[in-house]
Amino acid sequence: QVQVLESGGGLVQPGGSLRLSCIASGDIFRNYFMAWYRQAPGKQRGLVAAITSGGSTSYADSVKGRFTISRDNAKNTVYLQMNSLKPDDTAVYYCSARTERDYWGQGTQVTVSS
Repeated sequence: QVQVLESGGGLVQPGGSLRLSCIASGDIFRNYFMAWYRQAPGKQRGLVAAITSGGSTSYADSVKGRFTISRDNAKNTVYLQMNSLKPDDTAVYYCSARTERDYWGQGTQVTVSS
């Protein structure tokens, strides 16, 4: 069983920045495939960014050039640095850790509004 906990959400003005953090339990965090998803009201949950155990990253087209995913295996933590935020980025952001299955956190709300 892997526990996943997100933090760092909040209210930010358009053009601002936030950094989300996700800590996952387990002694083999370095082997986990980690990803951030988001779900806006009335929409399906979609992939935002992902990072493999080897550090390869991928991003949704809508966030390329603005968001950066990274991981610190010593801290069992993955980050999502979000810059140049837009109102369309408003959503609940979820972190997932993939081992033999996907484990999810409870989500953290990000609101981009003036």
